[in-house]
Amino acid sequence: MSIPQSGGGPIESHAQLAEYLESGCKPREDWRIGTEHEKFGFLKGSLEPLPYEGRQSVRSVLEGLRDRHGWSAIEESGHLIGLEKDGANISLEPGGQLELSGAPLETIHQTCDEVNQHLAEVRDVADAIDVGFIGLGAAPHWHFEDMPMMPKGRYRLMTRYMDEVGTMGKSMMYRTCTVQVNLDFASEVDMVQKLRVALALQPVATALFANSPFFEGKLNGHKSWRSRIWRDLDADRTGMLPFVFEPGFGFEAWAEYALDVPMYFVYRDGQYIDALGQSFRDFLRGELPALPGEKPTLSDWADHLTTIFPEARIKKFIEMRGADGGPWRRLCALPAFWVGLTYDQGALDAAWDMAKSLDADTREAWRVAASVDGLHAEVGGQKMLDVAREVLDIAEAGLKARARPGAGGLLPDETHFLNALRESVDSGQAPADELIRRYETDWNRDVRPVFEEFAY
Repeated sequence: MSIPQSGGGPIESHAQLAEYLESGCKPREDWRIGTEHEKFGFLKGSLEPLPYEGRQSVRSVLEGLRDRHGWSAIEESGHLIGLEKDGANISLEPGGQLELSGAPLETIHQTCDEVNQHLAEVRDVADAIDVGFIGLGAAPHWHFEDMPMMPKGRYRLMTRYMDEVGTMGKSMMYRTCTVQVNLDFASEVDMVQKLRVALALQPVATALFANSPFFEGKLNGHKSWRSRIWRDLDADRTGMLPFVFEPGFGFEAWAEYALDVPMYFVYRDGQYIDALGQSFRDFLRGELPALPGEKPTLSDWADHLTTIFPEARIKKFIEMRGADGGPWRRLCALPAFWVGLTYDQGALDAAWDMAKSLDADTREAWRVAASVDGLHAEVGGQKMLDVAREVLDIAEAGLKARARPGAGGLLPDETHFLNALRESVDSGQAPADELIRRYETDWNRDVRPVFEEFAY
């Protein structure tokens, strides 16, 4: 989850809300790729989650990255809660999941190098204290009461609120991991087309990256339980957003939507002030109960935008949010998938041609089916495997058209980063399918071997 935003002055007019989003528009030559991924840390001896304190702990991992690999500390109320270096940051999710939010980079070659370097550094530090990290969409056997809470004020507030607005909010916070990519847009028209494609085709990413068939020590009946969790989290801030597909959608419509999402907090002087369920519209009028008489800044608006959790969202860029955390090589496949679909206009037009005929009910049906059946999902007689194959063809064509070479020119483009996804489509097996097979055979219906066989 996001760190506090900064640098925004007072909001003096309603128009600034949409203008803030529009200020993210960039010419094509300035488009960048920002890859984010989360992972679970665990004690190798007991397979329990990492506590915050102690020799074998989240804090020890952060200190090791700081001291051995040159990261700078980020603190909150005296607690080490994150790191930063070279435009990237490492942050903590509520249950101690470690997240890399990568720097904005020009090519997938670069962002994959960044991921590889990060995981190598994490492994170096983790091995020294006998802990491990693993990429899964959901914690395979931990229960909520097993999970530590990280010392971040935002998470204390959210934890208290989650049971008031849904049934699975705390499961999302403490026991899920994702991989996502953040991408740029050139104009409002470009943003609209990209966001519509992102939302409509997000179930394809969910199916390809499905990697959470276990929960609380057993099969849960879904290929992506993480995706299932998001459907019962908080209806005010999640979902497939049918209004994005309505005529006239743009930055102003997103701002109006965000204004109607209840607030979580206001960040002041290093502290999170409880504004749970309160209205940003009231804040604009100086009538926020949490801060009577005070009006918001653009930093407050930026913070509020980070508390909206649909399948894809916009801030000053677009976030693709539908994929489970997973194996090392798939962390590079996710940006390749979306860059291929959206950073070449021909590919983006082809993707929109696929998506534009889907109505809201069909988009939601695909979302549900991808969560349950992954690549074996079927909606209205159409098979996800066929859809995924066609989408991958478009993504590959987009990467070829980008023609960004790597490995000193030995690689002509970025298409090889899609290989893991091609293998899934050819075999009909997403990561979840392999985990289920191993659970039913080699592991004798015990989820714990996943830590030894699939850790980074």
